[in-house]
Amino acid sequence: MAAHNELGKWGEDLAADYLQRKGYTIIERDWKSGRRDLDIVAKNGNVIVFVEVKTRRNSLYGQPEEAVDYRKLQSLQQAINHYIKFRHISQEVRFDIISIVGTIGTEPDIQHIQDVALL
Repeated sequence: MAAHNELGKWGEDLAADYLQRKGYTIIERDWKSGRRDLDIVAKNGNVIVFVEVKTRRNSLYGQPEEAVDYRKLQSLQQAINHYIKFRHISQEVRFDIISIVGTIGTEPDIQHIQDVALL
């Protein structure tokens, strides 16, 4: 596996563990909709939470969440809409970003940004 893929997998594993420790239930990971994907779909109380995970080794070129730009938000919104229709979701939904800075074997900095506005 390429180093950036390993880092991304590590970040998603950390994010899932973090959410579970906070009381979330993980419903799905890496859900695919064509070329689009949802990193984590979780449940927090009665709310379905779609979580985009961004992991970087360091913040020299900005914070990881800055990579969730307009085009990425469009893609995520389409994947979320497809998921809602495909799974017949009628509950309240929310979109979050988990930003992780660190490397495998170090103590990462994890930021949970809740209720990010989609387009």
